[in-house]
Amino acid sequence: MAFLELKEVEKAFFSKETLTEAIKDISFSLEKGEFISIIGPSGCGKSTLLSLISGLILPTSGTIELDGIEIKRPTPETGYMLQQDYLFPWLSIEENITLGLKTMGKLTGETKTSALHLLEKMGLGDKAKHFPGELSGGMRQRVALVRMLSTDPKLLLLDEPFSALDYQTKLKLEDLVFSTIKEHKKTAILVTHDIGEAIAMSDRVILLNDRPGKIQRVFHIPSELKDLLPFEARNHATFNKWFQEVWKELESLER
Repeated sequence: MAFLELKEVEKAFFSKETLTEAIKDISFSLEKGEFISIIGPSGCGKSTLLSLISGLILPTSGTIELDGIEIKRPTPETGYMLQQDYLFPWLSIEENITLGLKTMGKLTGETKTSALHLLEKMGLGDKAKHFPGELSGGMRQRVALVRMLSTDPKLLLLDEPFSALDYQTKLKLEDLVFSTIKEHKKTAILVTHDIGEAIAMSDRVILLNDRPGKIQRVFHIPSELKDLLPFEARNHATFNKWFQEVWKELESLER
């Protein structure tokens, strides 16, 4: 049985005057430990798909199951990381990364120590008593990653978490997030506009076509790329070939 399975998922938004189909007939599955990316034209329903998987909204039709249980509401089994870090500016970094644990009633001396240890591994151990406004954008995203991982979710949803960062910071954070997810044996879905990022970080890349978003094509990334850190993958001899293939497919949709 697949770890995550979407079966003929569709989502439409209704108003008094209009019916807008966001996604249509989406079916795919993930195994434990797999990392996939979802790309496609702007407005094709990528973020809507993550919201459905997280349980924040429900599909108009079809089913989504996580570990054999249908998702009908938000669950602590799923962690969400967004483009904005949404750290609370009046809380210290330590308080921010343990807030989820506190909300879930899981904050103990052991879980707090574990969260602080993860913060240390992110190179931010000396920032625990600082406040978000004292940190750079890249640091804040690392804190957001710690906050997400501290509650030990089974599935990680990443909605363009690097897009607001400068390019050098983005590349470094890609490596850090990728290696941390692999080390903790997490399953992850990344939504991105960056083709290179999708290829460098993923086992598979799912391309959606224009609204309503349907699966246009699935690219299976070969082991010589997917087993490398993202920065190394970007410099591999076959990376450009894959980039061009995905680019041409995406370009054909936008024409």
